[in-house]
Amino acid sequence: MSRVPPFFHALILLVAVPLLAGPEKPIVPAKTPAELEQRITKILKDHKVPGMGVVITSRTGTIWEKGLGLSDVAANKVTTADTLFRIGSISKTFVGLAALKLVEEGRLDLNQPVHDLVPEVAFQNPWETTDPVRVVHLLEHTTGWSDLHLKEYASNDPTPATLAQGLAVGPESRTSRWRPGTRFAYCNSGPAVTAAIIERITGKRFEDYVQETFFLPIGMPTADYFLSSRAKPLLTNLYHGDGRTPYAYWHLLMRPAGAINASAHEMGNYLRFFLNRGEVNGKQLLSASSIQRMETPTTPWSAQGGLKTGYGLHNYTSMDDRGFVWHGHNGGVEGGLSEMLYLPEAGVGYFFSINAGEGDAFHEISRELKAFATKDLPDAALPPPTPVPDAVAKAYQGWYRAISPRNSFDAFLDHLNFAYVSFKGSRLIVHPWIGPSDPFVSVDGLRFRREKQGAPRMVLMQTRDGQLLADSGTTFARISAFTAWTELLVLFLFIAALVTVPVFALVWGLRWLFRRMRGVPNLHVRLWPLLAELVLVGMVVLLTANSDDLIERLGNRTALSLGFTACTYVFALCSVIGLWAALRVDRKGMNRWAYAHSLGASLVFTIVTLYLAWWGVIGYRTWA
Repeated sequence: MSRVPPFFHALILLVAVPLLAGPEKPIVPAKTPAELEQRITKILKDHKVPGMGVVITSRTGTIWEKGLGLSDVAANKVTTADTLFRIGSISKTFVGLAALKLVEEGRLDLNQPVHDLVPEVAFQNPWETTDPVRVVHLLEHTTGWSDLHLKEYASNDPTPATLAQGLAVGPESRTSRWRPGTRFAYCNSGPAVTAAIIERITGKRFEDYVQETFFLPIGMPTADYFLSSRAKPLLTNLYHGDGRTPYAYWHLLMRPAGAINASAHEMGNYLRFFLNRGEVNGKQLLSASSIQRMETPTTPWSAQGGLKTGYGLHNYTSMDDRGFVWHGHNGGVEGGLSEMLYLPEAGVGYFFSINAGEGDAFHEISRELKAFATKDLPDAALPPPTPVPDAVAKAYQGWYRAISPRNSFDAFLDHLNFAYVSFKGSRLIVHPWIGPSDPFVSVDGLRFRREKQGAPRMVLMQTRDGQLLADSGTTFARISAFTAWTELLVLFLFIAALVTVPVFALVWGLRWLFRRMRGVPNLHVRLWPLLAELVLVGMVVLLTANSDDLIERLGNRTALSLGFTACTYVFALCSVIGLWAALRVDRKGMNRWAYAHSLGASLVFTIVTLYLAWWGVIGYRTWA
């Protein structure tokens, strides 16, 4: 569970990311655990990560298990394999297991409507009569609900809050934005609602049910959802980017989504539970078929189009460039990142958790562990390429836009996440509006994989949502060339305005400073677009300067959150006033190029204002 919703990072960048990320160059795996430890220790040091817990395991036993660095910097406390780390969203896997356990016992049907099971849990679904939100939608993140609102993320009640109290804080976030069971969009309230269903069926607190049904039988006796007296002395601190300043403990509002504290040793036992297909010490806790169902998505468009990759019941696939298809989950909280992945067929998997939120370190360690865990395995067989039929190429070539944003607030950014799709022989080629082209190989003419990946991750479909390119994580809809080029034009004009307004201001500002502009009329026409841009720059500075405590400050009514909302209004006001002033001014005596630039910049900023207002960004109250 990540506390930092992605739209704020994207807002700081001010541009959309490419449609899909490309492959990376392979690395040479470490030959021995000692060499692997040496490499990872260097990564931790380079990125100021104080400590880490890690385990690599096979079906039969541990290959390598270690605690590295420090769990408490001030006390110089050494990390061990028994140190508890916050595993974040890996916690969701236990929600999936608990639901499947009740299914096996005949006490739950994944296709049951949620409203019938927990009518007291509030949510909105405009399609409820024909397409109700079902339990399986909660588990596969296809409810259409937005992710938690900032006030839900910011909650940190040490009492702590009960599950029912947590679900009552922000019910408005649980509103279906499209028909449930069609598009995947990651949502942290789904696991909590599922947990409420499990509590209703079992008559037990969810955390207690998980402990007695899974933690203890699997061999996770110190794992805990709470900052209990048992967990506290074993728990690592989580650190800011300096590697020295600890975060306060976060008491999650939606505990089932990401609150578990567990050690590397315990997570090794958990990995063997999956590798042995639900069996622990000769006892079948869950059937192999249930484990396989957990790993298989069924409801989003991508799965309906035949993809086996994607997000199952709180268990997703991850592919590398040796053809391996991994299963598992990752997790993130402020100051902590974790990953648990395994290969069922090869019988090997790994877990690691670091006590700082350093994404680069996380990524580098993940690659090292994948390489080491598979170093003795031959590359996986790849599906042979298949030519794309001319009729398919003709029908599907064109522009596509992402239509499954994680947050309601994200929609204005996803609207800019579009690319042109073309075909050549057996390849589908994605051409993002920014960045290099990205080729995919046809498996059967409609489904596509990356060049070195062992399973398709993209499918072309005709659905009631229109013509789609459904990736295993994102849904893209066909848009017209006119729409794409119009929006690209506005986008590039906006970027051009951002670049040129301060350049022009530097020229006329210096002239004004040295009294060379005395007598030049209508300087206010040039001033308004500059003020609008300064407000945008101020918003970025405001957010980046407070990035360490961004969620707490934005999720509550603070000077930062009020300032953010005020800035959206001021930007809109400066843009509109600038356009109004440019249209009404007497241009006599003004330089025509200066006037044209001021008019154009104000017009573009006004168009952007209308765009942001349409998506609810102008006046957005982050704490509400």
